[in-house]
Amino acid sequence: MGKQGSPRSARPILQNTNSLFRTKDYHIRSSSDSLGASTDPSIGRRILGGDNYWNSKVVLLHGLKDNSGKFTPCKGVYVGKKHTWFGRNVKPIAFILVLMASLFLLDSLMVSIFGSINLQGSSPTIPSDAHEDDNVVSIHEERPTVQMYGRLLKLASMVLAEKEFKQDSLNFWNEPYHQASKWKPCADKKYRTTPGKPDKSNGYIMVSANGGLNQQRVAICNAVAVASLLNATLVLPKFLYSNVWKDPSQFGDIYQEDYFMRILKDDIDIVKELPPHLKPLDIEAMGTLITDADIVKEAKPDDYITSVLPLLLQNRVVHFLGFGNRLGFDPLPPHLQRLRCKCNFHALKFVLKIQKVGSLLIKRIKKYYAAPRQLDKQLLGDFAPGISPKQHNIASGPSRYLALHLRFEEDMVAYSLCDFGGGDYEKKELEAYRDVHFPLLIERLKNSKPVSPVELRKLGRCPLTPEEAALVLAALGFKPETFIYLAGSHIYGGSSRMQPFTSLYPNLVTKETLLTSSELAPFKNFSSQLAALDFIACATSDVFAMTDSGSQLSSLVSGFRTYYGDGHAPTLRPNKKRLAAILSENRTIGWNTFEDRVRKMIEEGQRVQLRGSGRSIYRQPRCPECMCRS
Repeated sequence: MGKQGSPRSARPILQNTNSLFRTKDYHIRSSSDSLGASTDPSIGRRILGGDNYWNSKVVLLHGLKDNSGKFTPCKGVYVGKKHTWFGRNVKPIAFILVLMASLFLLDSLMVSIFGSINLQGSSPTIPSDAHEDDNVVSIHEERPTVQMYGRLLKLASMVLAEKEFKQDSLNFWNEPYHQASKWKPCADKKYRTTPGKPDKSNGYIMVSANGGLNQQRVAICNAVAVASLLNATLVLPKFLYSNVWKDPSQFGDIYQEDYFMRILKDDIDIVKELPPHLKPLDIEAMGTLITDADIVKEAKPDDYITSVLPLLLQNRVVHFLGFGNRLGFDPLPPHLQRLRCKCNFHALKFVLKIQKVGSLLIKRIKKYYAAPRQLDKQLLGDFAPGISPKQHNIASGPSRYLALHLRFEEDMVAYSLCDFGGGDYEKKELEAYRDVHFPLLIERLKNSKPVSPVELRKLGRCPLTPEEAALVLAALGFKPETFIYLAGSHIYGGSSRMQPFTSLYPNLVTKETLLTSSELAPFKNFSSQLAALDFIACATSDVFAMTDSGSQLSSLVSGFRTYYGDGHAPTLRPNKKRLAAILSENRTIGWNTFEDRVRKMIEEGQRVQLRGSGRSIYRQPRCPECMCRS
């Protein structure tokens, strides 16, 4: 482990974390279990020293009974000796009985204590709205390893062993299309046609964003665009406290406030607080509190001009509460699209505390660095790793790593309604989770035609399991010694689910295994700040692999890599529908065929394409409003 605060080298995740505690099974012994053994059948434990003690005092005399079944006169002698012995040894007997009772109570207490411990990765999450005094936590027994594609796993293991020392002709460590390097960042470029700030502001826009780090990031940049659209002054956004995320972090705890305001000063006015004469106003009573129910999802500019602008002009302030995905991507004037890109890719910089630990995290995985890239400088600032001697690489460890965002948390798994091969136990557990956490989903299911888990998988609606992710990486030729950084929350099923993955790729690390407890301490209970470390580790990785393209983290990270990667930051995006079709043949498909089909699927997802209409500009910035083609 090393001393607290000392640097750690990259080390694999422990593969079995669910067997920390086991209770002993005590079996009641019958008198026929062992001859001459004295036992107490009421609790099933042998009395310490009982064999020798009783044998020295009691002699079993055969023939004491006559044919009539009555004892002979020897009985009196035996009973008399027994009573005499009992009188002499009453205190030791009492002591032994008290000791046995104490041990029994201690055993019960230990079972009770261990039974209340919730083992990580093997038991359901406590509902986020549970009361503090609701301490009922169910403990799961250690689960057996779940494998859905045992045959393919064996083939993958054999093929990887054969290729370990061979050079693969296909190299997914690099971008396959050179056109990617022709697109350069230019959202911060000034254009003559770009309208400047208005001479007079129409009022103030306040935003209280919900969700986690990535949802809040999108809300901030959408708010910047809306403020520009309505000629308003933006009050530095606030973050709502969520019972799910349980993070009190505000803007200045994650992003550099002054830097944000300085980068956008030519586009909109930004203030840290409302002016004093507006602070006492009851915004809700005035009717200028706007919730997500008041604005349609993916709203158009006209929706804001017709419904929000009149309130702003009348009351001088409006407050958006929630503001989740409340501004569409098309149609939108080019200067507003460019402003959103400028906000996301240039104005939002992590605070120094996050940059420093993020840099440390990368150094623990990657031991050799070339010159810092634009990607590193934007995310890590002055903490971007410098050039290290090449010979240092050979001695110290890997020069590159793959980051994987594995979206297989319990909420994701339960919401999908898919089957993941865990049997009736898993099915009942996920049903119970849905009943507690997704009541609206349950109501919707009652009024809709059910879709079978098999059909859901065919449609590509099921999250990829760790096993499926490992098979994809194996098909792409990533070798067993590849260092893999795992981002995200706790994997549903814990080690029972991760075992198929770690059997192929044992060098699996996380921020918790790379950083010391003292290094992580400032981030404890701040989930958004911890997510920022994952964001950095994924965005600056040599290869980024996602399992769910709809994830906000995956979308924003892949967008950052496209914008700043200069054509040297490959991202792997499995098509879940196509992959499901391939894996449906797992009992018969040959490994070479499996490899070919998976590689074609990934290569098609890496093609250099312009952003399509309605697509997220944060995920696909390759468009004239954000990037310039050389």
